[in-house]
Amino acid sequence: MTGRPHRALAGLVLRYEGYREASATPLRRRQVPHGACTLILSFGPPIRLVGPAGPLAPASFLAGVHDAAVITEFVGPQHGVQVDLTPLGLFTLLGRPMPELTNRTPQLEELDAPDLTALPQRLAADPTWPARFARLDAALLRRLDDGADPDAEVAWAWQRMVRTGGTVAVQRLADEVGWSRRHLLTRFRNQIGLAPKPAARVVRFARATRLLVPPSPTGGPGHPRPRSLADVAARCGYADQAHLAREFRDLAGCTATEFLAERV
Repeated sequence: MTGRPHRALAGLVLRYEGYREASATPLRRRQVPHGACTLILSFGPPIRLVGPAGPLAPASFLAGVHDAAVITEFVGPQHGVQVDLTPLGLFTLLGRPMPELTNRTPQLEELDAPDLTALPQRLAADPTWPARFARLDAALLRRLDDGADPDAEVAWAWQRMVRTGGTVAVQRLADEVGWSRRHLLTRFRNQIGLAPKPAARVVRFARATRLLVPPSPTGGPGHPRPRSLADVAARCGYADQAHLAREFRDLAGCTATEFLAERV
């Protein structure tokens, strides 16, 4: 069940996704860097995570912006709400330096935010998904009232980076906002979690993974036909196919072939 956040959260919160699933055998998924942050509000048992922060088994947790893959695994039931946020949304709502959360997946209790820590239990008690989404709206809007204000220059630079698929040069961003490259690096990293160059790398890779496996099932029922790696590399501004192949190894921790096999 998908929910649309309140319009006042536009640009900060991307979507709400209610989920319920179960597996009798261990179900593993590779979560590759995608330039967003994820808040998991679980009504069920913990999920195993293996990534840059090491092996963890939280129930409800926050995944800050990442530039490395995380493997999730669970057996049995999973039930809860996933909240997808932009990095600037997370900075605004939490009001803390984002490098503290980069490549980390802290449990809610570690965030020093009692209102967020209490949410899973309260959401689980709500009778319907619309009621849960309304509670989320109210909780995040309260945080917005006391939230941090990102620099307009950082917000503009991030949006420009996303619009260009991570291909805009860092020096050009600095010139366009009227800052020195060093000042942009410092402020951008503090509010996004990554410096501009690694952030652009993640944004470009996220676009490549979306293009590689289109969402529509053109290759048969439930099996989308992947685009060629060479075509995606050209579309996304990589030097060549080998360049994109190296990015899969570095950012996803697997080959492009392995990535595709996990998704089609």
